[in-house]
Amino acid sequence: MEMENKNSMDWILFLTTLILVLFGFIMVYSASYPEGYYNFNGDGFFFFRKQVTAGVAGIATLVLASFIDYRIYRALNKLIFLITIVATLSLFTAYGTEAYGAQRWISIGGLNIQPSDIIKVTAVMFMAYFLEKHNSKIKTFISGYIPVFLLILFFSGIIFIQNDLSTSFVMAMTLGVMFFCAGANLFHILLTIAGGIASIAYLIINEPYRTLRIISFLDPFKYKSSYGWQVVQSIYALGTGGLFGMGLGQSRQKFFYIPLAYNDFIFSIIGEELGFVGAFIVMAFYIVIIWRGLRIAINAKDQFGAFLAIGITSLIAIQTLVHIAVVTSSMPPTGIVLPFISAGGTSLLIFMGAVGILLNISKKSI
Repeated sequence: MEMENKNSMDWILFLTTLILVLFGFIMVYSASYPEGYYNFNGDGFFFFRKQVTAGVAGIATLVLASFIDYRIYRALNKLIFLITIVATLSLFTAYGTEAYGAQRWISIGGLNIQPSDIIKVTAVMFMAYFLEKHNSKIKTFISGYIPVFLLILFFSGIIFIQNDLSTSFVMAMTLGVMFFCAGANLFHILLTIAGGIASIAYLIINEPYRTLRIISFLDPFKYKSSYGWQVVQSIYALGTGGLFGMGLGQSRQKFFYIPLAYNDFIFSIIGEELGFVGAFIVMAFYIVIIWRGLRIAINAKDQFGAFLAIGITSLIAIQTLVHIAVVTSSMPPTGIVLPFISAGGTSLLIFMGAVGILLNISKKSI
């Protein structure tokens, strides 16, 4: 019988994640207070309460996941694939709801769930299983590259049909990193990148609103009254924050200048209220999570654990980078949340559960 070292859980990862979640409570309260007050009958705590509820459930999910042997996800690979399909199809049932012009949520008993958040983790699990099973063929074109490429296309595609190009991009990048770390042929990686760029270009050109977003990204101040509004207001927020910020709770941009300030643009409010120093400290916490995740992957007991840890860590890293890149006008605006901090119950639950999986892998590391 395998003996598990109960003291080997990565406490640095656990505490860093917990600190970010608690900090997220504070920032969601600050950034969402105006919208809660004006749109929910004077209830400035509306989004804060929802985030705390999700956070408590997230901590329970993290602890539970840390005690579940991660190798069970390999054994349940077919069920995981089925969950991915069901999560997607549920959007097109009576439970599917539309918000902000996209069919991305299912509503069950008043609870809104975003299937794409679930798919991100199930896709990583299934890809980890596939890469381990077919690792000896991974450098070949027919038996290695083609199946992996089709899997990346499938998982990013089922998110894209939810009218969610940004999450689809994060998904494709995450699975691509896993493929690279599995020992893929460099030419195959370059081929995938070229295909990805061509696909994104095609999708942008064929949707006028996406084309306008790209144009406004190149010169946001020229379009500051329309498509460049969010980015310009985000730049104002970061610029106003300066080195040390205006003070916690003192943001001006959260008063309806930045739409969804508590969600897609929460890093702007962090920069405005806490300044460059505060924003840098937040980024440092994410770097610690990425470092611990990579360390867990390197020390994993088997290939499945290593690929799973790489996938989860890459998902957190890429989504964080995309969020920060958007609010700093380093890439075109997309609707992507900041892991552990942005308002959003499903996202918080899923990311905390994913950290729980990392903690379980660390328990069984060599």
